[in-house]
Amino acid sequence: MTDLLTLKEKIIAESKRIGIDKIGFTTADPFIELKDSLEEQKAAGHTSGFEHPNIDERIYPERTFDNPKSIIAIALAYPTRIHERMPRDQRRGQFARVSWGIDYHDVLNEKLQQLIAFIQAETAGVDSHFKPQVDTGEFVDVAVAQRAGLGFIGKNGLLITEEFGSFVYLGEIVTNLSLEPDEPVANGCGDCTRCITGCPTTALLGDGRMNAKRCLSYQTQTKGIMPNEFRKKMHTVIYGCDICQLVCPYNRGKDFHFHEEMEPKTDEVYPPLVPLLSISNKEFKKQYGHLSGSWRGKKPLQRNALIALVNLGARENLPEIMRCLKDPRPVIRATAVWATAELTKKEPAETIALFEELLLEESDEEVQAEIKKNLHYLAKIS
Repeated sequence: MTDLLTLKEKIIAESKRIGIDKIGFTTADPFIELKDSLEEQKAAGHTSGFEHPNIDERIYPERTFDNPKSIIAIALAYPTRIHERMPRDQRRGQFARVSWGIDYHDVLNEKLQQLIAFIQAETAGVDSHFKPQVDTGEFVDVAVAQRAGLGFIGKNGLLITEEFGSFVYLGEIVTNLSLEPDEPVANGCGDCTRCITGCPTTALLGDGRMNAKRCLSYQTQTKGIMPNEFRKKMHTVIYGCDICQLVCPYNRGKDFHFHEEMEPKTDEVYPPLVPLLSISNKEFKKQYGHLSGSWRGKKPLQRNALIALVNLGARENLPEIMRCLKDPRPVIRATAVWATAELTKKEPAETIALFEELLLEESDEEVQAEIKKNLHYLAKIS
């Protein structure tokens, strides 16, 4: 009976066997409908800079693949709750759920390679070619997944699936094989605007697009000094942001634990903040290197740890925070200036004297500006 199955049916069966939670198929026709939107977003300065820079290559699969015919889209569901007991021993930060477990790029790439190997075996003797990618390639992943029938693109710009909500990782394979396409999924948001009103930085534009530079996920990944307006709003999340997913009705009650490699460990995804301030490169790589949230290195996370300690009101950690005033990296020094000011503003006299002294020694213009701004702030409230 299995010999009568089409190649597409065999691929679907194999995808289930290797642990792919959802799979869909679409043509490799150009994504013309994205062109105006992508160009408008770029012109408005709403892009993050992390996207593939060539818009035409994002729209036309033939620009980066020879004779594309089909795209296979996959989704893997990831956990939303941690089942380990949360220690109350010290001040902790948090990685957003998208960074729990082993880096999803590695997990999805392995699944895609397994699927490609299966298709190659099934099409032996046929001139078949494949190109897998997971969000670092040219395609707009949610657009591919939507057209392949995996779900619809919500007002928060994320793919929302019927079974798993938006808590899914996406990947795709472009190929020169012709496979029967699935039907796209119609938008299901209706009049709901919970993600838009729930976003603390007004990053969502209301039509599935966002001003990426206002997104807290983007702000936690930058390497420079975080603008003041975002510092309190990130609370204790030192990487990413889950808010627009957590308020979405489609995500209510969704918590899937299908993949052991995605399971979070408390000390990794709710890391103690103070040790993070002085962690060595070697220890950082050992403890956090397998998380997708480590891709920008330790500096942004250390900056964010300082901010999170302020948001927790961690006055008892002032000695460790103030040690960062002498850090060789300007971004850390500048953030430590703000953190020290915030945690000593009720009794600012000693901090004012310290900052006046630091200002005479500081050579970096951005750090100087942060010291002056906080000196003015402390003098005004004292």
